[in-house]
Order: sequence, then structure tokens, then C-alpha cells
Amino acid sequence: MCPDFVVELRPLWYLRSSTPSDNLTELQAKMKKYLENGVRLGWLIDRPQRSVYIYRPGAAVETLESPEILSGESLLPEFTLDLSKTW
Repeated sequence: MCPDFVVELRPLWYLRSSTPSDNLTELQAKMKKYLENGVRLGWLIDRPQRSVYIYRPGAAVETLESPEILSGESLLPEFTLDLSKTW
């Protein structure tokens, strides 16, 4: 017996850390696609450039230079990511 419905699961938050061999433009395009498909908060960590790009629906991409800590904001209110040893 097979159910007659489909359950689509999508993450609300997405994190991607780049490497020197990654194409940043491609990663940025993917992040925008994830937002179009339901992600409400995206972090693209560009380790070679020591930058973090924060993606939110309906907003311009925010760029942070060498942040020590990222906050999960209202989506993940008690979550923080310590980046102090990343740089």
C-alpha cells in the first residue's frame, strides 16, 4: 500500500562554508535558490576572504567581515556559532 500524498521537507536554515577551490558566484546563486525554496536564513561563510554573507527572504544580502559570532536571530533564538577560531 502506498500513500497518496507527498511530504516535502525543506530546511529553514542553511549554512555553507566555502573552500579555496569553490566558485563563490555559484555558491551565492545556490543560496538565492535556497531562499526561493523556503530557507529563511542562510549563512555563506567565505573562509578565504574572511567574510560571511547572510541571506534572508526579501532582504539584501548582508556581508560581515571576520565576525567572531553569528546569531541564529529570531529563527534560532538561542543558537550562536563561534567563528573566532575559523579565521
